[in-house]
Amino acid sequence: MADMGNVMNKTDKMKELITKLNEAAKAYYAEDREIMSNYEYDALYDELVALEEETGMTLSGSPTVSVGYEAVDELPKERHEKPMLSLAKTKSREELQSWLNGKEGLLSWKLDGLTIVLTYENGRLEKAVTRGNGEVGEVITNNAKVFKNIPHTISFHGRLILRGEAVITYSDFEKVNEEITDADAKYKNPRNLCSGSVRQLNNEITAKRNVRIFAFSLVSAQENGNDVDFNNDRENQFNFLKEQGFDVVEYKRVSPENILEAIEEFANKISGYDVPSDGLVLTYCDMAYGASLGRTAKFPRDSIAFKWADETAETTLKEIEWSPSRTGLINPVAIFEPVELEGTTVSRASVHNLSIMKGLKLGIGDRIKVYKANMIIPQIAENLTESGNLEIPEYCPVCGAKTEISKLNDAETLICPNIECEAKKIKAFTLLVSRDALNIDGLSEATLEKFIGKGFIHDFADIFHLDRYRKEITEMEGFGEKSYENLMESIEKAKDTTLAKFIYGLGISGIGSANAKMIYKAFHDDYDLLKSATMEELSDIEGIGEVLAEGICTFFDDEKKKASADNLLKELRIARTEVNAEEQIFTGKTFVITGSVEHFANRNEVKELIESKGGKVSGSVSSKTDYLINNDITSTSGKNKKAKELGIPIISEEMFLEML
Repeated sequence: MADMGNVMNKTDKMKELITKLNEAAKAYYAEDREIMSNYEYDALYDELVALEEETGMTLSGSPTVSVGYEAVDELPKERHEKPMLSLAKTKSREELQSWLNGKEGLLSWKLDGLTIVLTYENGRLEKAVTRGNGEVGEVITNNAKVFKNIPHTISFHGRLILRGEAVITYSDFEKVNEEITDADAKYKNPRNLCSGSVRQLNNEITAKRNVRIFAFSLVSAQENGNDVDFNNDRENQFNFLKEQGFDVVEYKRVSPENILEAIEEFANKISGYDVPSDGLVLTYCDMAYGASLGRTAKFPRDSIAFKWADETAETTLKEIEWSPSRTGLINPVAIFEPVELEGTTVSRASVHNLSIMKGLKLGIGDRIKVYKANMIIPQIAENLTESGNLEIPEYCPVCGAKTEISKLNDAETLICPNIECEAKKIKAFTLLVSRDALNIDGLSEATLEKFIGKGFIHDFADIFHLDRYRKEITEMEGFGEKSYENLMESIEKAKDTTLAKFIYGLGISGIGSANAKMIYKAFHDDYDLLKSATMEELSDIEGIGEVLAEGICTFFDDEKKKASADNLLKELRIARTEVNAEEQIFTGKTFVITGSVEHFANRNEVKELIESKGGKVSGSVSSKTDYLINNDITSTSGKNKKAKELGIPIISEEMFLEML
C-alpha cells in the first residue's frame, strides 16, 4: 500500500483546491464578481489536474469533470452479490465489553441514513445500489455521482466493492427546511430527506441536497483475480479506503480495557455532531476470527450495534386528538405539555392504535413519561397515573359515520367504514393543489389531512373559503399569522388558471397534464362543450382513445362529481388561450429535455413553450423522439448515447432558440 500519510495529505490538498476553484467559479458566473484573477485560477486548476494524475483519483465536485444532470423514468432493481444483514443490538455498555471476548475491535458511529453499495472497476465508479430489502436494491448510480464527497475515479484499478452510509448533515437539513414555509411540508428528520434525495428520478435534485457518503465496510477488493491482503486487520481496510479518497466513518480502535472510555467519548460528542447517528457499531479487528463465528439467520456474528439509552421526560397529558386518515384508520395522537427531548421541544406523540392506548391506560391529566425512539420519533414510555378515563369516539370526526373497532393480529384499531368519508379522499385534494394543477403552496398532504380532519374542507371549492377558519388555523401547531397569510396569498393566486390545469386537477381516471392540454385545445377552452362531449368526440382527440374517453364520460355522468367540478369552477378565473395556427411550428414533433437550462427558469418552462407551439415533450428518448435538447452535446449520459444510437439530433438550448 502507498504511503498513507502522503496520500492523505494530497487528498486533503485536492479537496482544498476543489473548494477554492468552485467558490471562484460561482462568484464569477453566478454572482458577477471576481475573488481571484484568471492567472491564479489557472494555476490552481493546473495544480489540481497534476494531483489527480499523480494520485489517480478524481473527487466529487472537481471542476476537471462534469457530471450531467439526467432524469430517468424509474430506478431499476438489482440483486446484491452478498446479502446485507441487520446487526444484533444492545443498550448495555458492559455487554459490548464482554462481547469483545478479550480481542480488539473497531468502534464507530452507526450513521442514520441510507446504506449504499458502491462498485468500482478499473478505477472508475461503475455502480451504486441501495440496500433495499437486503437482497435486492435500487440502482442509483447517476445520483451517487453527484454526492458531495464521492470519488469518481480511484487509484486502485481492480474490482472494489464497499458499503457506505449516505447522509445529509443536520446543518444542511435545516437549510432545506428553512426554505419551506409550510410547517407540515417540512421534512421530519435528515434520514427521511436523505432517503428521498438519494432515490430521486432526477439527479439534479439529488445534487442540490448535499448528500454525503461515509464508507463503513469493505466487501471485497480484488486485483488480477486475487484478493488484496490486508494482514487480517480490518483497520487496514479502513486505511486503504482512505487512500482511495473515501471519507470513512469516524472510529476508534478499542480493547476490553478502554472500550467503556471510548463509548463515553462518543456519547460526549453526540450533541455537537453534525452527522445523524443513532448509535455505535463494534466490529472485530481480527477478520478471520470474525468470519469463523459465522452468522445467524438474521445477524452476522462479527459485528454488534449499540443503541443509546433513550432520554425521557415527565409531562401531563392534555388531550387525545383523533386523526382520521386516507386509509380509514382513526389514529389517537397524544397532546401533552411541551417538554425538551434530545435538544428539541416536543408536545405530541402518536399512540398508534387502541390496543396501545388501552395498554397504557391513558386518561386526560395523567402524568406520563415520553421519549424519542432512536432520538427521533416521540413516543409514550410509561403512564404514571393510569386513570384510563379516555372515551373512544362513536362517530368519525370528519363525516359523522358510526365508527367500528377492528381487530387484527391482537391489535385493535378504530376505523371509519364510510367509503365516501372526505378523509379518504385526501389523494384527490392533494392532486388538485399540486404544481401541475392549481399549484397552491402551503397545502401539503399532511396539512390537507389536518384541515379535512377538522372539518374545514369537504368539497374542492371549500379550499377557497379557508378564510372562514382563520382563528382555528392560526392557533394550530406549526401555523401562525405569517403561515396563514402566505397560504391565503397562494390560494388567491391559484384562482387564475387554465382549463388544462383545472381538468388535470379533477383527477379524471387516466388523464395526466399532457392529455388535459390536448383536451382543452380540442374544445377551445369551452368547459361546457367538454362536459357534454360524446365518447366518439373524445376518442377522436389525438392521444385520448376509447379507454380515456370512457373515463371522462364516466366522470361527468356522476352527478356528484360533476357538481363538485362545477362548484370549483365558480371559484376560478380561467384564462382563455388564443392559438395561432401559424405559430404551431412544432406540431407532430416530440422533444426530450435533459440537463440544466440557462435561458429559462427550469426545464418545465421549456416544456410549456414547446407545447404552446404544438409539440410534445417526453421523459425518455425513443424512436419517436425528434430532438434531444441538451446543452452538453458531448456528454456521455444515457440519453445522449441513446439519441446517437437512434440517429436523433442532439441540440443545445441556443439551437432550440434559433428554431423558434
